[in-house]
Amino acid sequence: MYAPFFGLNREPFSIAPDPRLLFMSERHREALAHLLYGLGGGGGFVLLTGEIGTGKTTVCRLFLEQVPANCNVAYIFNPKLTVTELLQSVCDEFHIALPPKDLAPTVKDYLDPLNGFLLHAHGQGLNNVLIIDEAQNLSAEVLEQLRLLTNLETSERKLLQIILIGQPELRTMLQRPELEQLAQRVIARYHLDALSEAETAQYIAHRLEVSGRIGALPFDRKALHRIHQLSRGVPRRINLLCDRALLGAFAGSQAVVTRAIVDKAAGEVFDPPARALPLWQRSLAVLGLSVAVAACFVLLGRLLAQADPAAKAPVAAAPTPAAAVAAASATPAAAATPPAPKPALLRDEDQAWRELAQAWKFAPVVGDPCEILPPAQIQCFSRATSLALIRQLDRPGILTLDAASGQASYALLTALGPDSATLRAGDSEQTVTLSALAARWQGDYATLWRPPPGYAGRVADGQGGPTVQWVAQRLAQAGGTPPPERPVLDAAMKAQVRAFQLAQGLPADGQLGPMTFMQLNRAAGVDEPRLRAGS
Repeated sequence: MYAPFFGLNREPFSIAPDPRLLFMSERHREALAHLLYGLGGGGGFVLLTGEIGTGKTTVCRLFLEQVPANCNVAYIFNPKLTVTELLQSVCDEFHIALPPKDLAPTVKDYLDPLNGFLLHAHGQGLNNVLIIDEAQNLSAEVLEQLRLLTNLETSERKLLQIILIGQPELRTMLQRPELEQLAQRVIARYHLDALSEAETAQYIAHRLEVSGRIGALPFDRKALHRIHQLSRGVPRRINLLCDRALLGAFAGSQAVVTRAIVDKAAGEVFDPPARALPLWQRSLAVLGLSVAVAACFVLLGRLLAQADPAAKAPVAAAPTPAAAVAAASATPAAAATPPAPKPALLRDEDQAWRELAQAWKFAPVVGDPCEILPPAQIQCFSRATSLALIRQLDRPGILTLDAASGQASYALLTALGPDSATLRAGDSEQTVTLSALAARWQGDYATLWRPPPGYAGRVADGQGGPTVQWVAQRLAQAGGTPPPERPVLDAAMKAQVRAFQLAQGLPADGQLGPMTFMQLNRAAGVDEPRLRAGS
C-alpha cells in the first residue's frame, strides 16, 4: 500500500523469511559459516540458536540455497513428534519407500530402510543432512533417538549430519545429564544475538535499498534510535515496527517517519510500555524526597541530643529543597564536552576523484580522472547507497556532504567503524560519529573499480566471452568447484550469481554489474584499497 509513496517496488519489512531481504550482519555471516561447515563436518550435530525473531530460519533458507548438489537434505519444521513420527518424517523427506505392512510400523521398520538409503547414498559419494527447525520443542526421548541416528556409520565416516535450529532453551536442554552423550557430539555451535543500534540502522537501510529505495532513509535519527529501543534489535520486531510506522507516515502524507510516528506504531503492534511520569511530576517527586530526607536528619539530631545531653557534636544541616534540586542539576564546567570541530572538506569534486585515484596508486592527473584514466583498467562508479552496503563493498570512496544546502562538499571515506567514520580531505583527516555523518550525508557515494576482461558496460542473458569466462572462474574459485568449459550467462549461472550476491550482502538480482564485479575481485583476493576498521 505505502510502497510507491516511498519509492519502493515491494514492501521491505515483510516478516516472511525472504533470503533476498536478508541483512548479512557479521553475526549472520558467522551463523551461515557454521551451517556450511557442518556439511563437511563428518557427521554429528551442528547447533544454531537465537532469540525469537533474530533470523535463524532466514539464515537456514539461505543455507539451503547454497547446499551443494551432492547433498541430500531433509528439512523438518514441526518437531513436536514422537520417535516413530520423527522417523517417518525423516523417511518421507528423503523419499525413502517403505515396504507395505499390515501392522502399525515400529521403529525398526523405519531404521532399516533409512540405514540402507544412507549407505547407498554414501556409496554414490553423496552427503546426507537432516535439518530440524524449532528444535527446542523436541522431547528428550526424540533427542536420544536422533543421537542414535548418528551411530549409523561406516569405518570412514558417519552417514548422517544433523543440524538443530532453535531458541535458547535448546542449549539449556542439552546441558541435562541424560543428554550429555548428545552434547558431546555437537561439532559446531553458534548463538545468533540481536542487532546493535548501529546494525539496526544498517538493517533498515539494507531492506529499503533492496526494495528499491534510492536516496536518504525515510526515518529521521530519533526515529531510528527509538526503533532500536523498542525492538531490542530483534529483526522480526524491527520489521513489525517499521512496517506499521511507514504505513502511519503514508496515512498522514509524511515523507519522513518521526519518533512520534514510531511510538504510535509501537502502541499498535506491541504491548504498550509502562508510561513514564511527566518531567514536572518527577521533579516534584525528587523535591518531596529531599524534604523527607531533611526532616529525617532534623529528627535524628533531636533524638541524639535527648539520649545524650552532653553530646554537643553539631548535626550538619540538611540542604533546603531548593538547594538540593539546584545541586543535583548543576554540571561542573570541566565536564562539559565541547562540540567536535567540523572536518576540512573539499569543494572541488574533481579533486576528490584525483585523491581517490592516488589511493589506487595511479599517477596524479589534471582534470577529471573518470575521463582520463584508461577504462579497461579502472572505472568510476557512483550511486545513492547506505553505510550497510558500503561496509560490504569495503573500499574507500567519495562522500558528498551538505548536498541539500546547495554548496556541496566532498571527502574521502577511509575508515568505517561500528560507531564512527574517518574522512580525509587533502592532508586533513578526522573521525566523526555516524550520527554526525548522517546529519550531513544524503547517501551519495562514489568509488573506483576494476572491470573484468572484455567488459563493455552490460552482460546480456545468454552471452559468453571473456567477461562471462572471468565471472565463471571467480565463482568457481569462491565455491571451490571447477568452472565450466564454455560458460554462458544462463539460468544456472544467474542462480550462482544470485547466491554469491546474497552471501556478499548485495541486492540479489542475478545480474552482472559493477558491485558484483567488485565483490568477485574481493573474494578472489585482488589487491585493491580497503577501508580501515576504524575506532
